[in-house]
Amino acid sequence: MTFAPALQAPAVLAATGIEKSFRRGTWPQRSRIPVLRGVDLTLAAGEVVGLVGENGAGKSTLMKILVGALAPDGGTVTHTGRLGYCPQEPVVYERLTCDEHFELFGRAYGLSDQAERSARRALYEALGFARYAATRTDHLSGGTLSKLNLALALLPDPEVLLLDEPYAGFDFDTYLKFWDQVAERRERGRSVLIISHFVTDEERFDRIVELREGRAVPR
Repeated sequence: MTFAPALQAPAVLAATGIEKSFRRGTWPQRSRIPVLRGVDLTLAAGEVVGLVGENGAGKSTLMKILVGALAPDGGTVTHTGRLGYCPQEPVVYERLTCDEHFELFGRAYGLSDQAERSARRALYEALGFARYAATRTDHLSGGTLSKLNLALALLPDPEVLLLDEPYAGFDFDTYLKFWDQVAERRERGRSVLIISHFVTDEERFDRIVELREGRAVPR
C-alpha cells in the first residue's frame, strides 16, 4: 500500500535543538563525546516518518529523549496526546504470561478492564499470537516476544507511536501485519515514528529523516 503525504496537518510531536553528549574513557582522560548536536524533528498528525542512520548515530538516544526516558543536555520536546513507545529491547517480566502483561500495562495506562480486554483481543488477532496468551515470556520465541513488545505499545491506542526497530525478528507474514497496523492508524490520524538501521518499502513512509553528524536531515 502506498501512503499519500499528510498535508497541512498540525504537529503532534516537536523536538527543537536537541543536544546530548556522553562521557567516554577513564579518568584523567575522560572526555565528552557529542552524539546529538541540535536535532530538530516534527511529526504531524496522520504522518508516518522513518528515522535512519548509521550505528552510533544516536537514533535510540533521540527516541529515549522523545519519550522522556532520557534527559537532553539542551533543547525541548513537546507533544499532544498520549505517546506509545516500543523499545528495541522488550521490557517484560519473565515470570508473567502475555495476558498478565496486558493486564499490568492496561492498569499502568489507566484503561478500564473492559477496554483493556477488548484491545487485547484485537491485538492478538491482528498480530497472530493469541495461542500464546497463557505462555510466560521466558518461554516465548524472539519473534513472539517482539509481537508482545509491539502490542503493549499499541494497547492504549496512542496518538503518537514511537517504534525502535519494531520488526526485528518478524517473519514476512508478521511484517505485513505490522504495516497493516500502521496503515490503519494512519487512516485514523494517528502518527508513527519508526527507527530502522535501513529502510525498505520507502513508499510506505511520508518522509524519511536521517541522523547524520548529530543532526536530522531530510533524505
